[in-house]
Amino acid sequence: MTDTAAASSAAPRAAVVAAALELFARQGFDQTSVEQIAQAAGVSRSTFFRQFGGKDDVVFADHELLLDRLREFLAGEHADPWKAVCEASVLVYAHFAADPDLARRRYTVVRQVPALREREIVTVFRYERLFDEYLRASLPGLDPLDAVGFSALVTAIHNHVLRQLLRGPKRVPVSVLRRALDDALRRFGVDPDGEARGAADDDLIVAVFPRTMPKAEVARRLRERLD
Repeated sequence: MTDTAAASSAAPRAAVVAAALELFARQGFDQTSVEQIAQAAGVSRSTFFRQFGGKDDVVFADHELLLDRLREFLAGEHADPWKAVCEASVLVYAHFAADPDLARRRYTVVRQVPALREREIVTVFRYERLFDEYLRASLPGLDPLDAVGFSALVTAIHNHVLRQLLRGPKRVPVSVLRRALDDALRRFGVDPDGEARGAADDDLIVAVFPRTMPKAEVARRLRERLD
């Protein structure tokens, strides 16, 4: 699909999502019908069901698109798998920060409906599992506890910063998340800026790694330097 075609197909979906969230916020999730959403968005009922399976799918439509985007992003070439996971998290945050009013409206609706809150928990776990699976595939021999631990840490940091954006009236720039993720890399012992800089090609280097660094990451960095 070309960029133009993708944009034209995404535009009607975005209109339906915006219309649905406005109705949910104004009159309640359970009190809003599919017919009302379709009418407000200017689409037919059949078009709605072609785009979404139900009302709850409208609320989480962005997450489905984002998960697909992250799979594509992580499938690409990345020099540092740990940093790639952090960048994937930034992509998600930047999406919601681009339209904070819409994101806050969605957040309010989800908080008010128990079934939506439960689905949100499952959705968050899908991001965490995606990061976990990517790290294990990218770092053969990585301790599963290190993979799931870092994935959970990045996800938790992302959600904490995102909640600051969603619960307040002010914008929270992406730089806030980046700083927090950089700190996570240092705490986990996989900060790429901690490596030796400026060494000549024929230098003998004695490498010192933090005790907290996963063994698989130590091996990856050594292979990278020796190749």
